[in-house]
Amino acid sequence: MRKPLVALIGRPNVGKSTFFNTICGRRISIVKDMPGVTRDRIYGDAEWCGYAFSIVDTGGLDVKNKDDIQANIMRQAEIAVELADVVIFMVDGKQGLVAADYDVANFLRKYNVPVVLVVNKLDNNEVDKTYEFYSLGMGDPFVCSAENNKGLGEILDECVAHFDNKVSPEEDASRIKVAVVGKPNAGKSSIINKLLGEDRLMVSNVAGTTRDAIDTPFRYNDNEYLLIDTAGIRRKRSVPNESVELYSVLRSFDAIRRADVVVLVIDANEGISEQDVRLAGFIHEEGKPSIVVMNKWDLIEKDTYSMNKFNDVLAEELKFMSYYVPLYTSAVTGQRLNKIMESVEKVYANANYRISTSMLNEILSNAVSVNEPPTHNGRRCKIYYMTQASVAPPTFVVFVNNKDLMHFSYVRYLENSIRNAVDFSGTPIRLILKSKSDKE
Repeated sequence: MRKPLVALIGRPNVGKSTFFNTICGRRISIVKDMPGVTRDRIYGDAEWCGYAFSIVDTGGLDVKNKDDIQANIMRQAEIAVELADVVIFMVDGKQGLVAADYDVANFLRKYNVPVVLVVNKLDNNEVDKTYEFYSLGMGDPFVCSAENNKGLGEILDECVAHFDNKVSPEEDASRIKVAVVGKPNAGKSSIINKLLGEDRLMVSNVAGTTRDAIDTPFRYNDNEYLLIDTAGIRRKRSVPNESVELYSVLRSFDAIRRADVVVLVIDANEGISEQDVRLAGFIHEEGKPSIVVMNKWDLIEKDTYSMNKFNDVLAEELKFMSYYVPLYTSAVTGQRLNKIMESVEKVYANANYRISTSMLNEILSNAVSVNEPPTHNGRRCKIYYMTQASVAPPTFVVFVNNKDLMHFSYVRYLENSIRNAVDFSGTPIRLILKSKSDKE
């Protein structure tokens, strides 16, 4: 069952993103005191009175502005309202009623969806400041201060009352989170739009169009996913301090941390860069299963050996994560895009695979019989047995007489022995050494 969806609509800088972050319980939308910070639809999950729902933050509407960015924001708002079960129409109680609020009200009147009018930024429940908003014709206004967490309960009560389909938080717990990351203008949003089959995310040749990490629910092969489109990540020295871009980049790294699978998108036309390698390193260190997508493959002049040449370069640059899964795609032509979700399913399954202790120790026994641990100062590390402690990433504990005698190269040999026996492509694995004295 689909979770109910609440859409946040209003002109710029009325506090929609602050309200969104307060309801979701964490900073998902970027909040800054300037109009136009939120551009895409940004999804979050929330719960109220035992019911789970999604809430979507939209860019500030300036209906009479006809530039390209505002046209995209308007289209995103239209899609959000079309999909919504309830719309929260937010206005600014401090500034009072302005002409742009009437424009938004007229925009909403075109849709057959319940609207909850919310007057924000009234810290002391100043009901007398809400009377003028009745002229919008959107029913009784609710008073709140999103920044101070005041008056939100009544608003949510009203929203929940309009839900036809009510979903418990338990039903929502099984979504697989897929973060799509990369440098600016690598084609991340275009890929997600193709996978979704709609223009849910803004796409532009201007680098930096996506500013937030944007969560979008998605269903594939009867599994529920959450696709997370992220802002392009430039080199640290290229990002100004205290800028919106800095917050966007931090949000992108947070998306990697909370993801179950990461899709690293690289511009094939530019080739793999130092920044791409840094991003791959961060994904590896976080222990995330991943696939490496070489996008814009349609722009490459090809011969029989083109893909092999690219594979050789990737193998050299990403040798620290030799388990990577490469794909060569084009978001423009759709070439091999169907392979992305297939690969996501595979690497997610690999990251969550468990090996029986008996099979593990057979792998260990074979590895040691072929190549014993080297001696160190005349002493040899003795390996007793190995067991799998956890998944995502698969983590193995190797019990030895003295872990200080085990050289790191032999640990890498054991990892390769496991990989040769079991398909762990796309996911890092961890080996932890425990000395005999550490057993208890």
